Amino acid sequence: MKQPISIMCYGDSNTYGYNPENGMRYPSKVRWTGILQKKLGSKYQIIEEGCNGRTAFAVPEDEPWKFGGHGLEVCLNTHKPIDIFVIMLGSNDLKTHFDASPDDIAGGVKSIIERAKEFLTIKQGYAPKTVVFSPAVLGDGFGPDDEFDQVSKEKSEGFAVAFAKIAVETGSFFMNAAQYIESSKIDSLHLDPKAHAKLAEASENFIKSV
Repeated sequence: MKQPISIMCYGDSNTYGYNPENGMRYPSKVRWTGILQKKLGSKYQIIEEGCNGRTAFAVPEDEPWKFGGHGLEVCLNTHKPIDIFVIMLGSNDLKTHFDASPDDIAGGVKSIIERAKEFLTIKQGYAPKTVVFSPAVLGDGFGPDDEFDQVSKEKSEGFAVAFAKIAVETGSFFMNAAQYIESSKIDSLHLDPKAHAKLAEASENFIKSV
């Protein structure tokens, strides 16, 4: 029996499905990954690998395990074979104390992609196709006590250009998710159910083209 096409979605809280209204997790039928699985059907298998607070470039001092490079090989080895590796990271790197630029963050995404390709080439005999999603632009509602500010938002507006560049450099497919979704007005960072549905719809057509 032919195995389904395996797609790992490697991301942060917006892949995990964090609900900005109550801090809980959206059910599978609301998460963009869960909706995408339903749309694609049994010929595909979506692997949800979303971690709240995960970064692409910066290493949080209090929780270094949230850095996207930590534990990467464990995730890959656990779920192999992986045919398509989708990565959507970068929003958490915009926290003010990290002081990271869009190019810094895109460089972190590039490093993760290169490691994933190299590791899986060895462990499963071939490299997966890789897909870079540029995250949604942050909103305007941050206060003085938040970890993000207006500069964070301005940096997020530079993601599409920076991420498109590293997609070319790594031979990856690129989708600017910000063309389809925007951050929730509740916290200016996470996605609401409507955005999850829109991202799933855009992802379905994109994944099929890949």
